[in-house]
Amino acid sequence: MTAPNLDVTAVIAAPAGRVMKAFFDAEALQAWWQVSHSVTTPRALGAYAVEWPPTEFRDDLLGRLGGVFRGTVVQCHAGDGFLVADVFWLPPDGDPIGPMALDVTIKAEPGGGTRVRVVQTGFEETPRWRRYYEVIGVGWTRALSSLKALLEH
Repeated sequence: MTAPNLDVTAVIAAPAGRVMKAFFDAEALQAWWQVSHSVTTPRALGAYAVEWPPTEFRDDLLGRLGGVFRGTVVQCHAGDGFLVADVFWLPPDGDPIGPMALDVTIKAEPGGGTRVRVVQTGFEETPRWRRYYEVIGVGWTRALSSLKALLEH
């Protein structure tokens, strides 16, 4: 079996700088990613921590969703994207999942708009890790759709 990862892309009709800002601005993160709290610093060695309230439902393998997603920004280039390393998801119940890396690439498209690519890697061969990637794949697809709707309106 191959190691799962996350690789999702969206094209958003907004300038690259505005798209990049939406990954670090607390109000924007709340609007498109439904986070309840965030500490995000767009510079090398900056914190990247977002928190969601625990869900009422429980996944059979992961428990309740929500919790904290945290790591350290190791690269950050305005208008190009950023890389967060040493990422862990701390679910409301159960052990953390990690370490992982989150790589967000932001590229201006010819003729306008911005291509956003989110790649998340890191894996241990367990059913819990495999389920995590199944859940976040759906979550990131929805989140990028929300980001697109927010920035295009």
